[in-house]
Amino acid sequence: MGVSGPIRVVVAKPGLDGHDRGAKVIARALRDAGMEVIYTGLHQTPEQVVDTAIQEDADGIGLSILSGAHMTLCARVLELLRERDAADIKVFCGGIIPEEDIIELKALGVADIFTPGTPTRDVVAWVEANLRAAG
Repeated sequence: MGVSGPIRVVVAKPGLDGHDRGAKVIARALRDAGMEVIYTGLHQTPEQVVDTAIQEDADGIGLSILSGAHMTLCARVLELLRERDAADIKVFCGGIIPEEDIIELKALGVADIFTPGTPTRDVVAWVEANLRAAG
């Protein structure tokens, strides 16, 4: 994880979900706040997301999931980060995620979850406060 320069965030759309407006809005908000954002595009596998995050020396991964596959996709991303000694890359999510799944996702290691209607300034403030906390 880089300790100088702007915060680097990979924004990803894992799985078969084809709706990317929210991911693009978050990517733009983070970029406008001075962060470096790498948007992976649609239909990424967890392996592609983690590869990108490691190659780009990302501080965090923002996953946008509207397909209902959040439990499987988040768990796999977290597992891959651990396997590749990159668990210091924090994962946060956005999307349509039921409250009971939010509790379980946080227990798995997802740092935070933003549901529809969350103001972009709240996401930006969270990223600024949490992705470089040790740096």
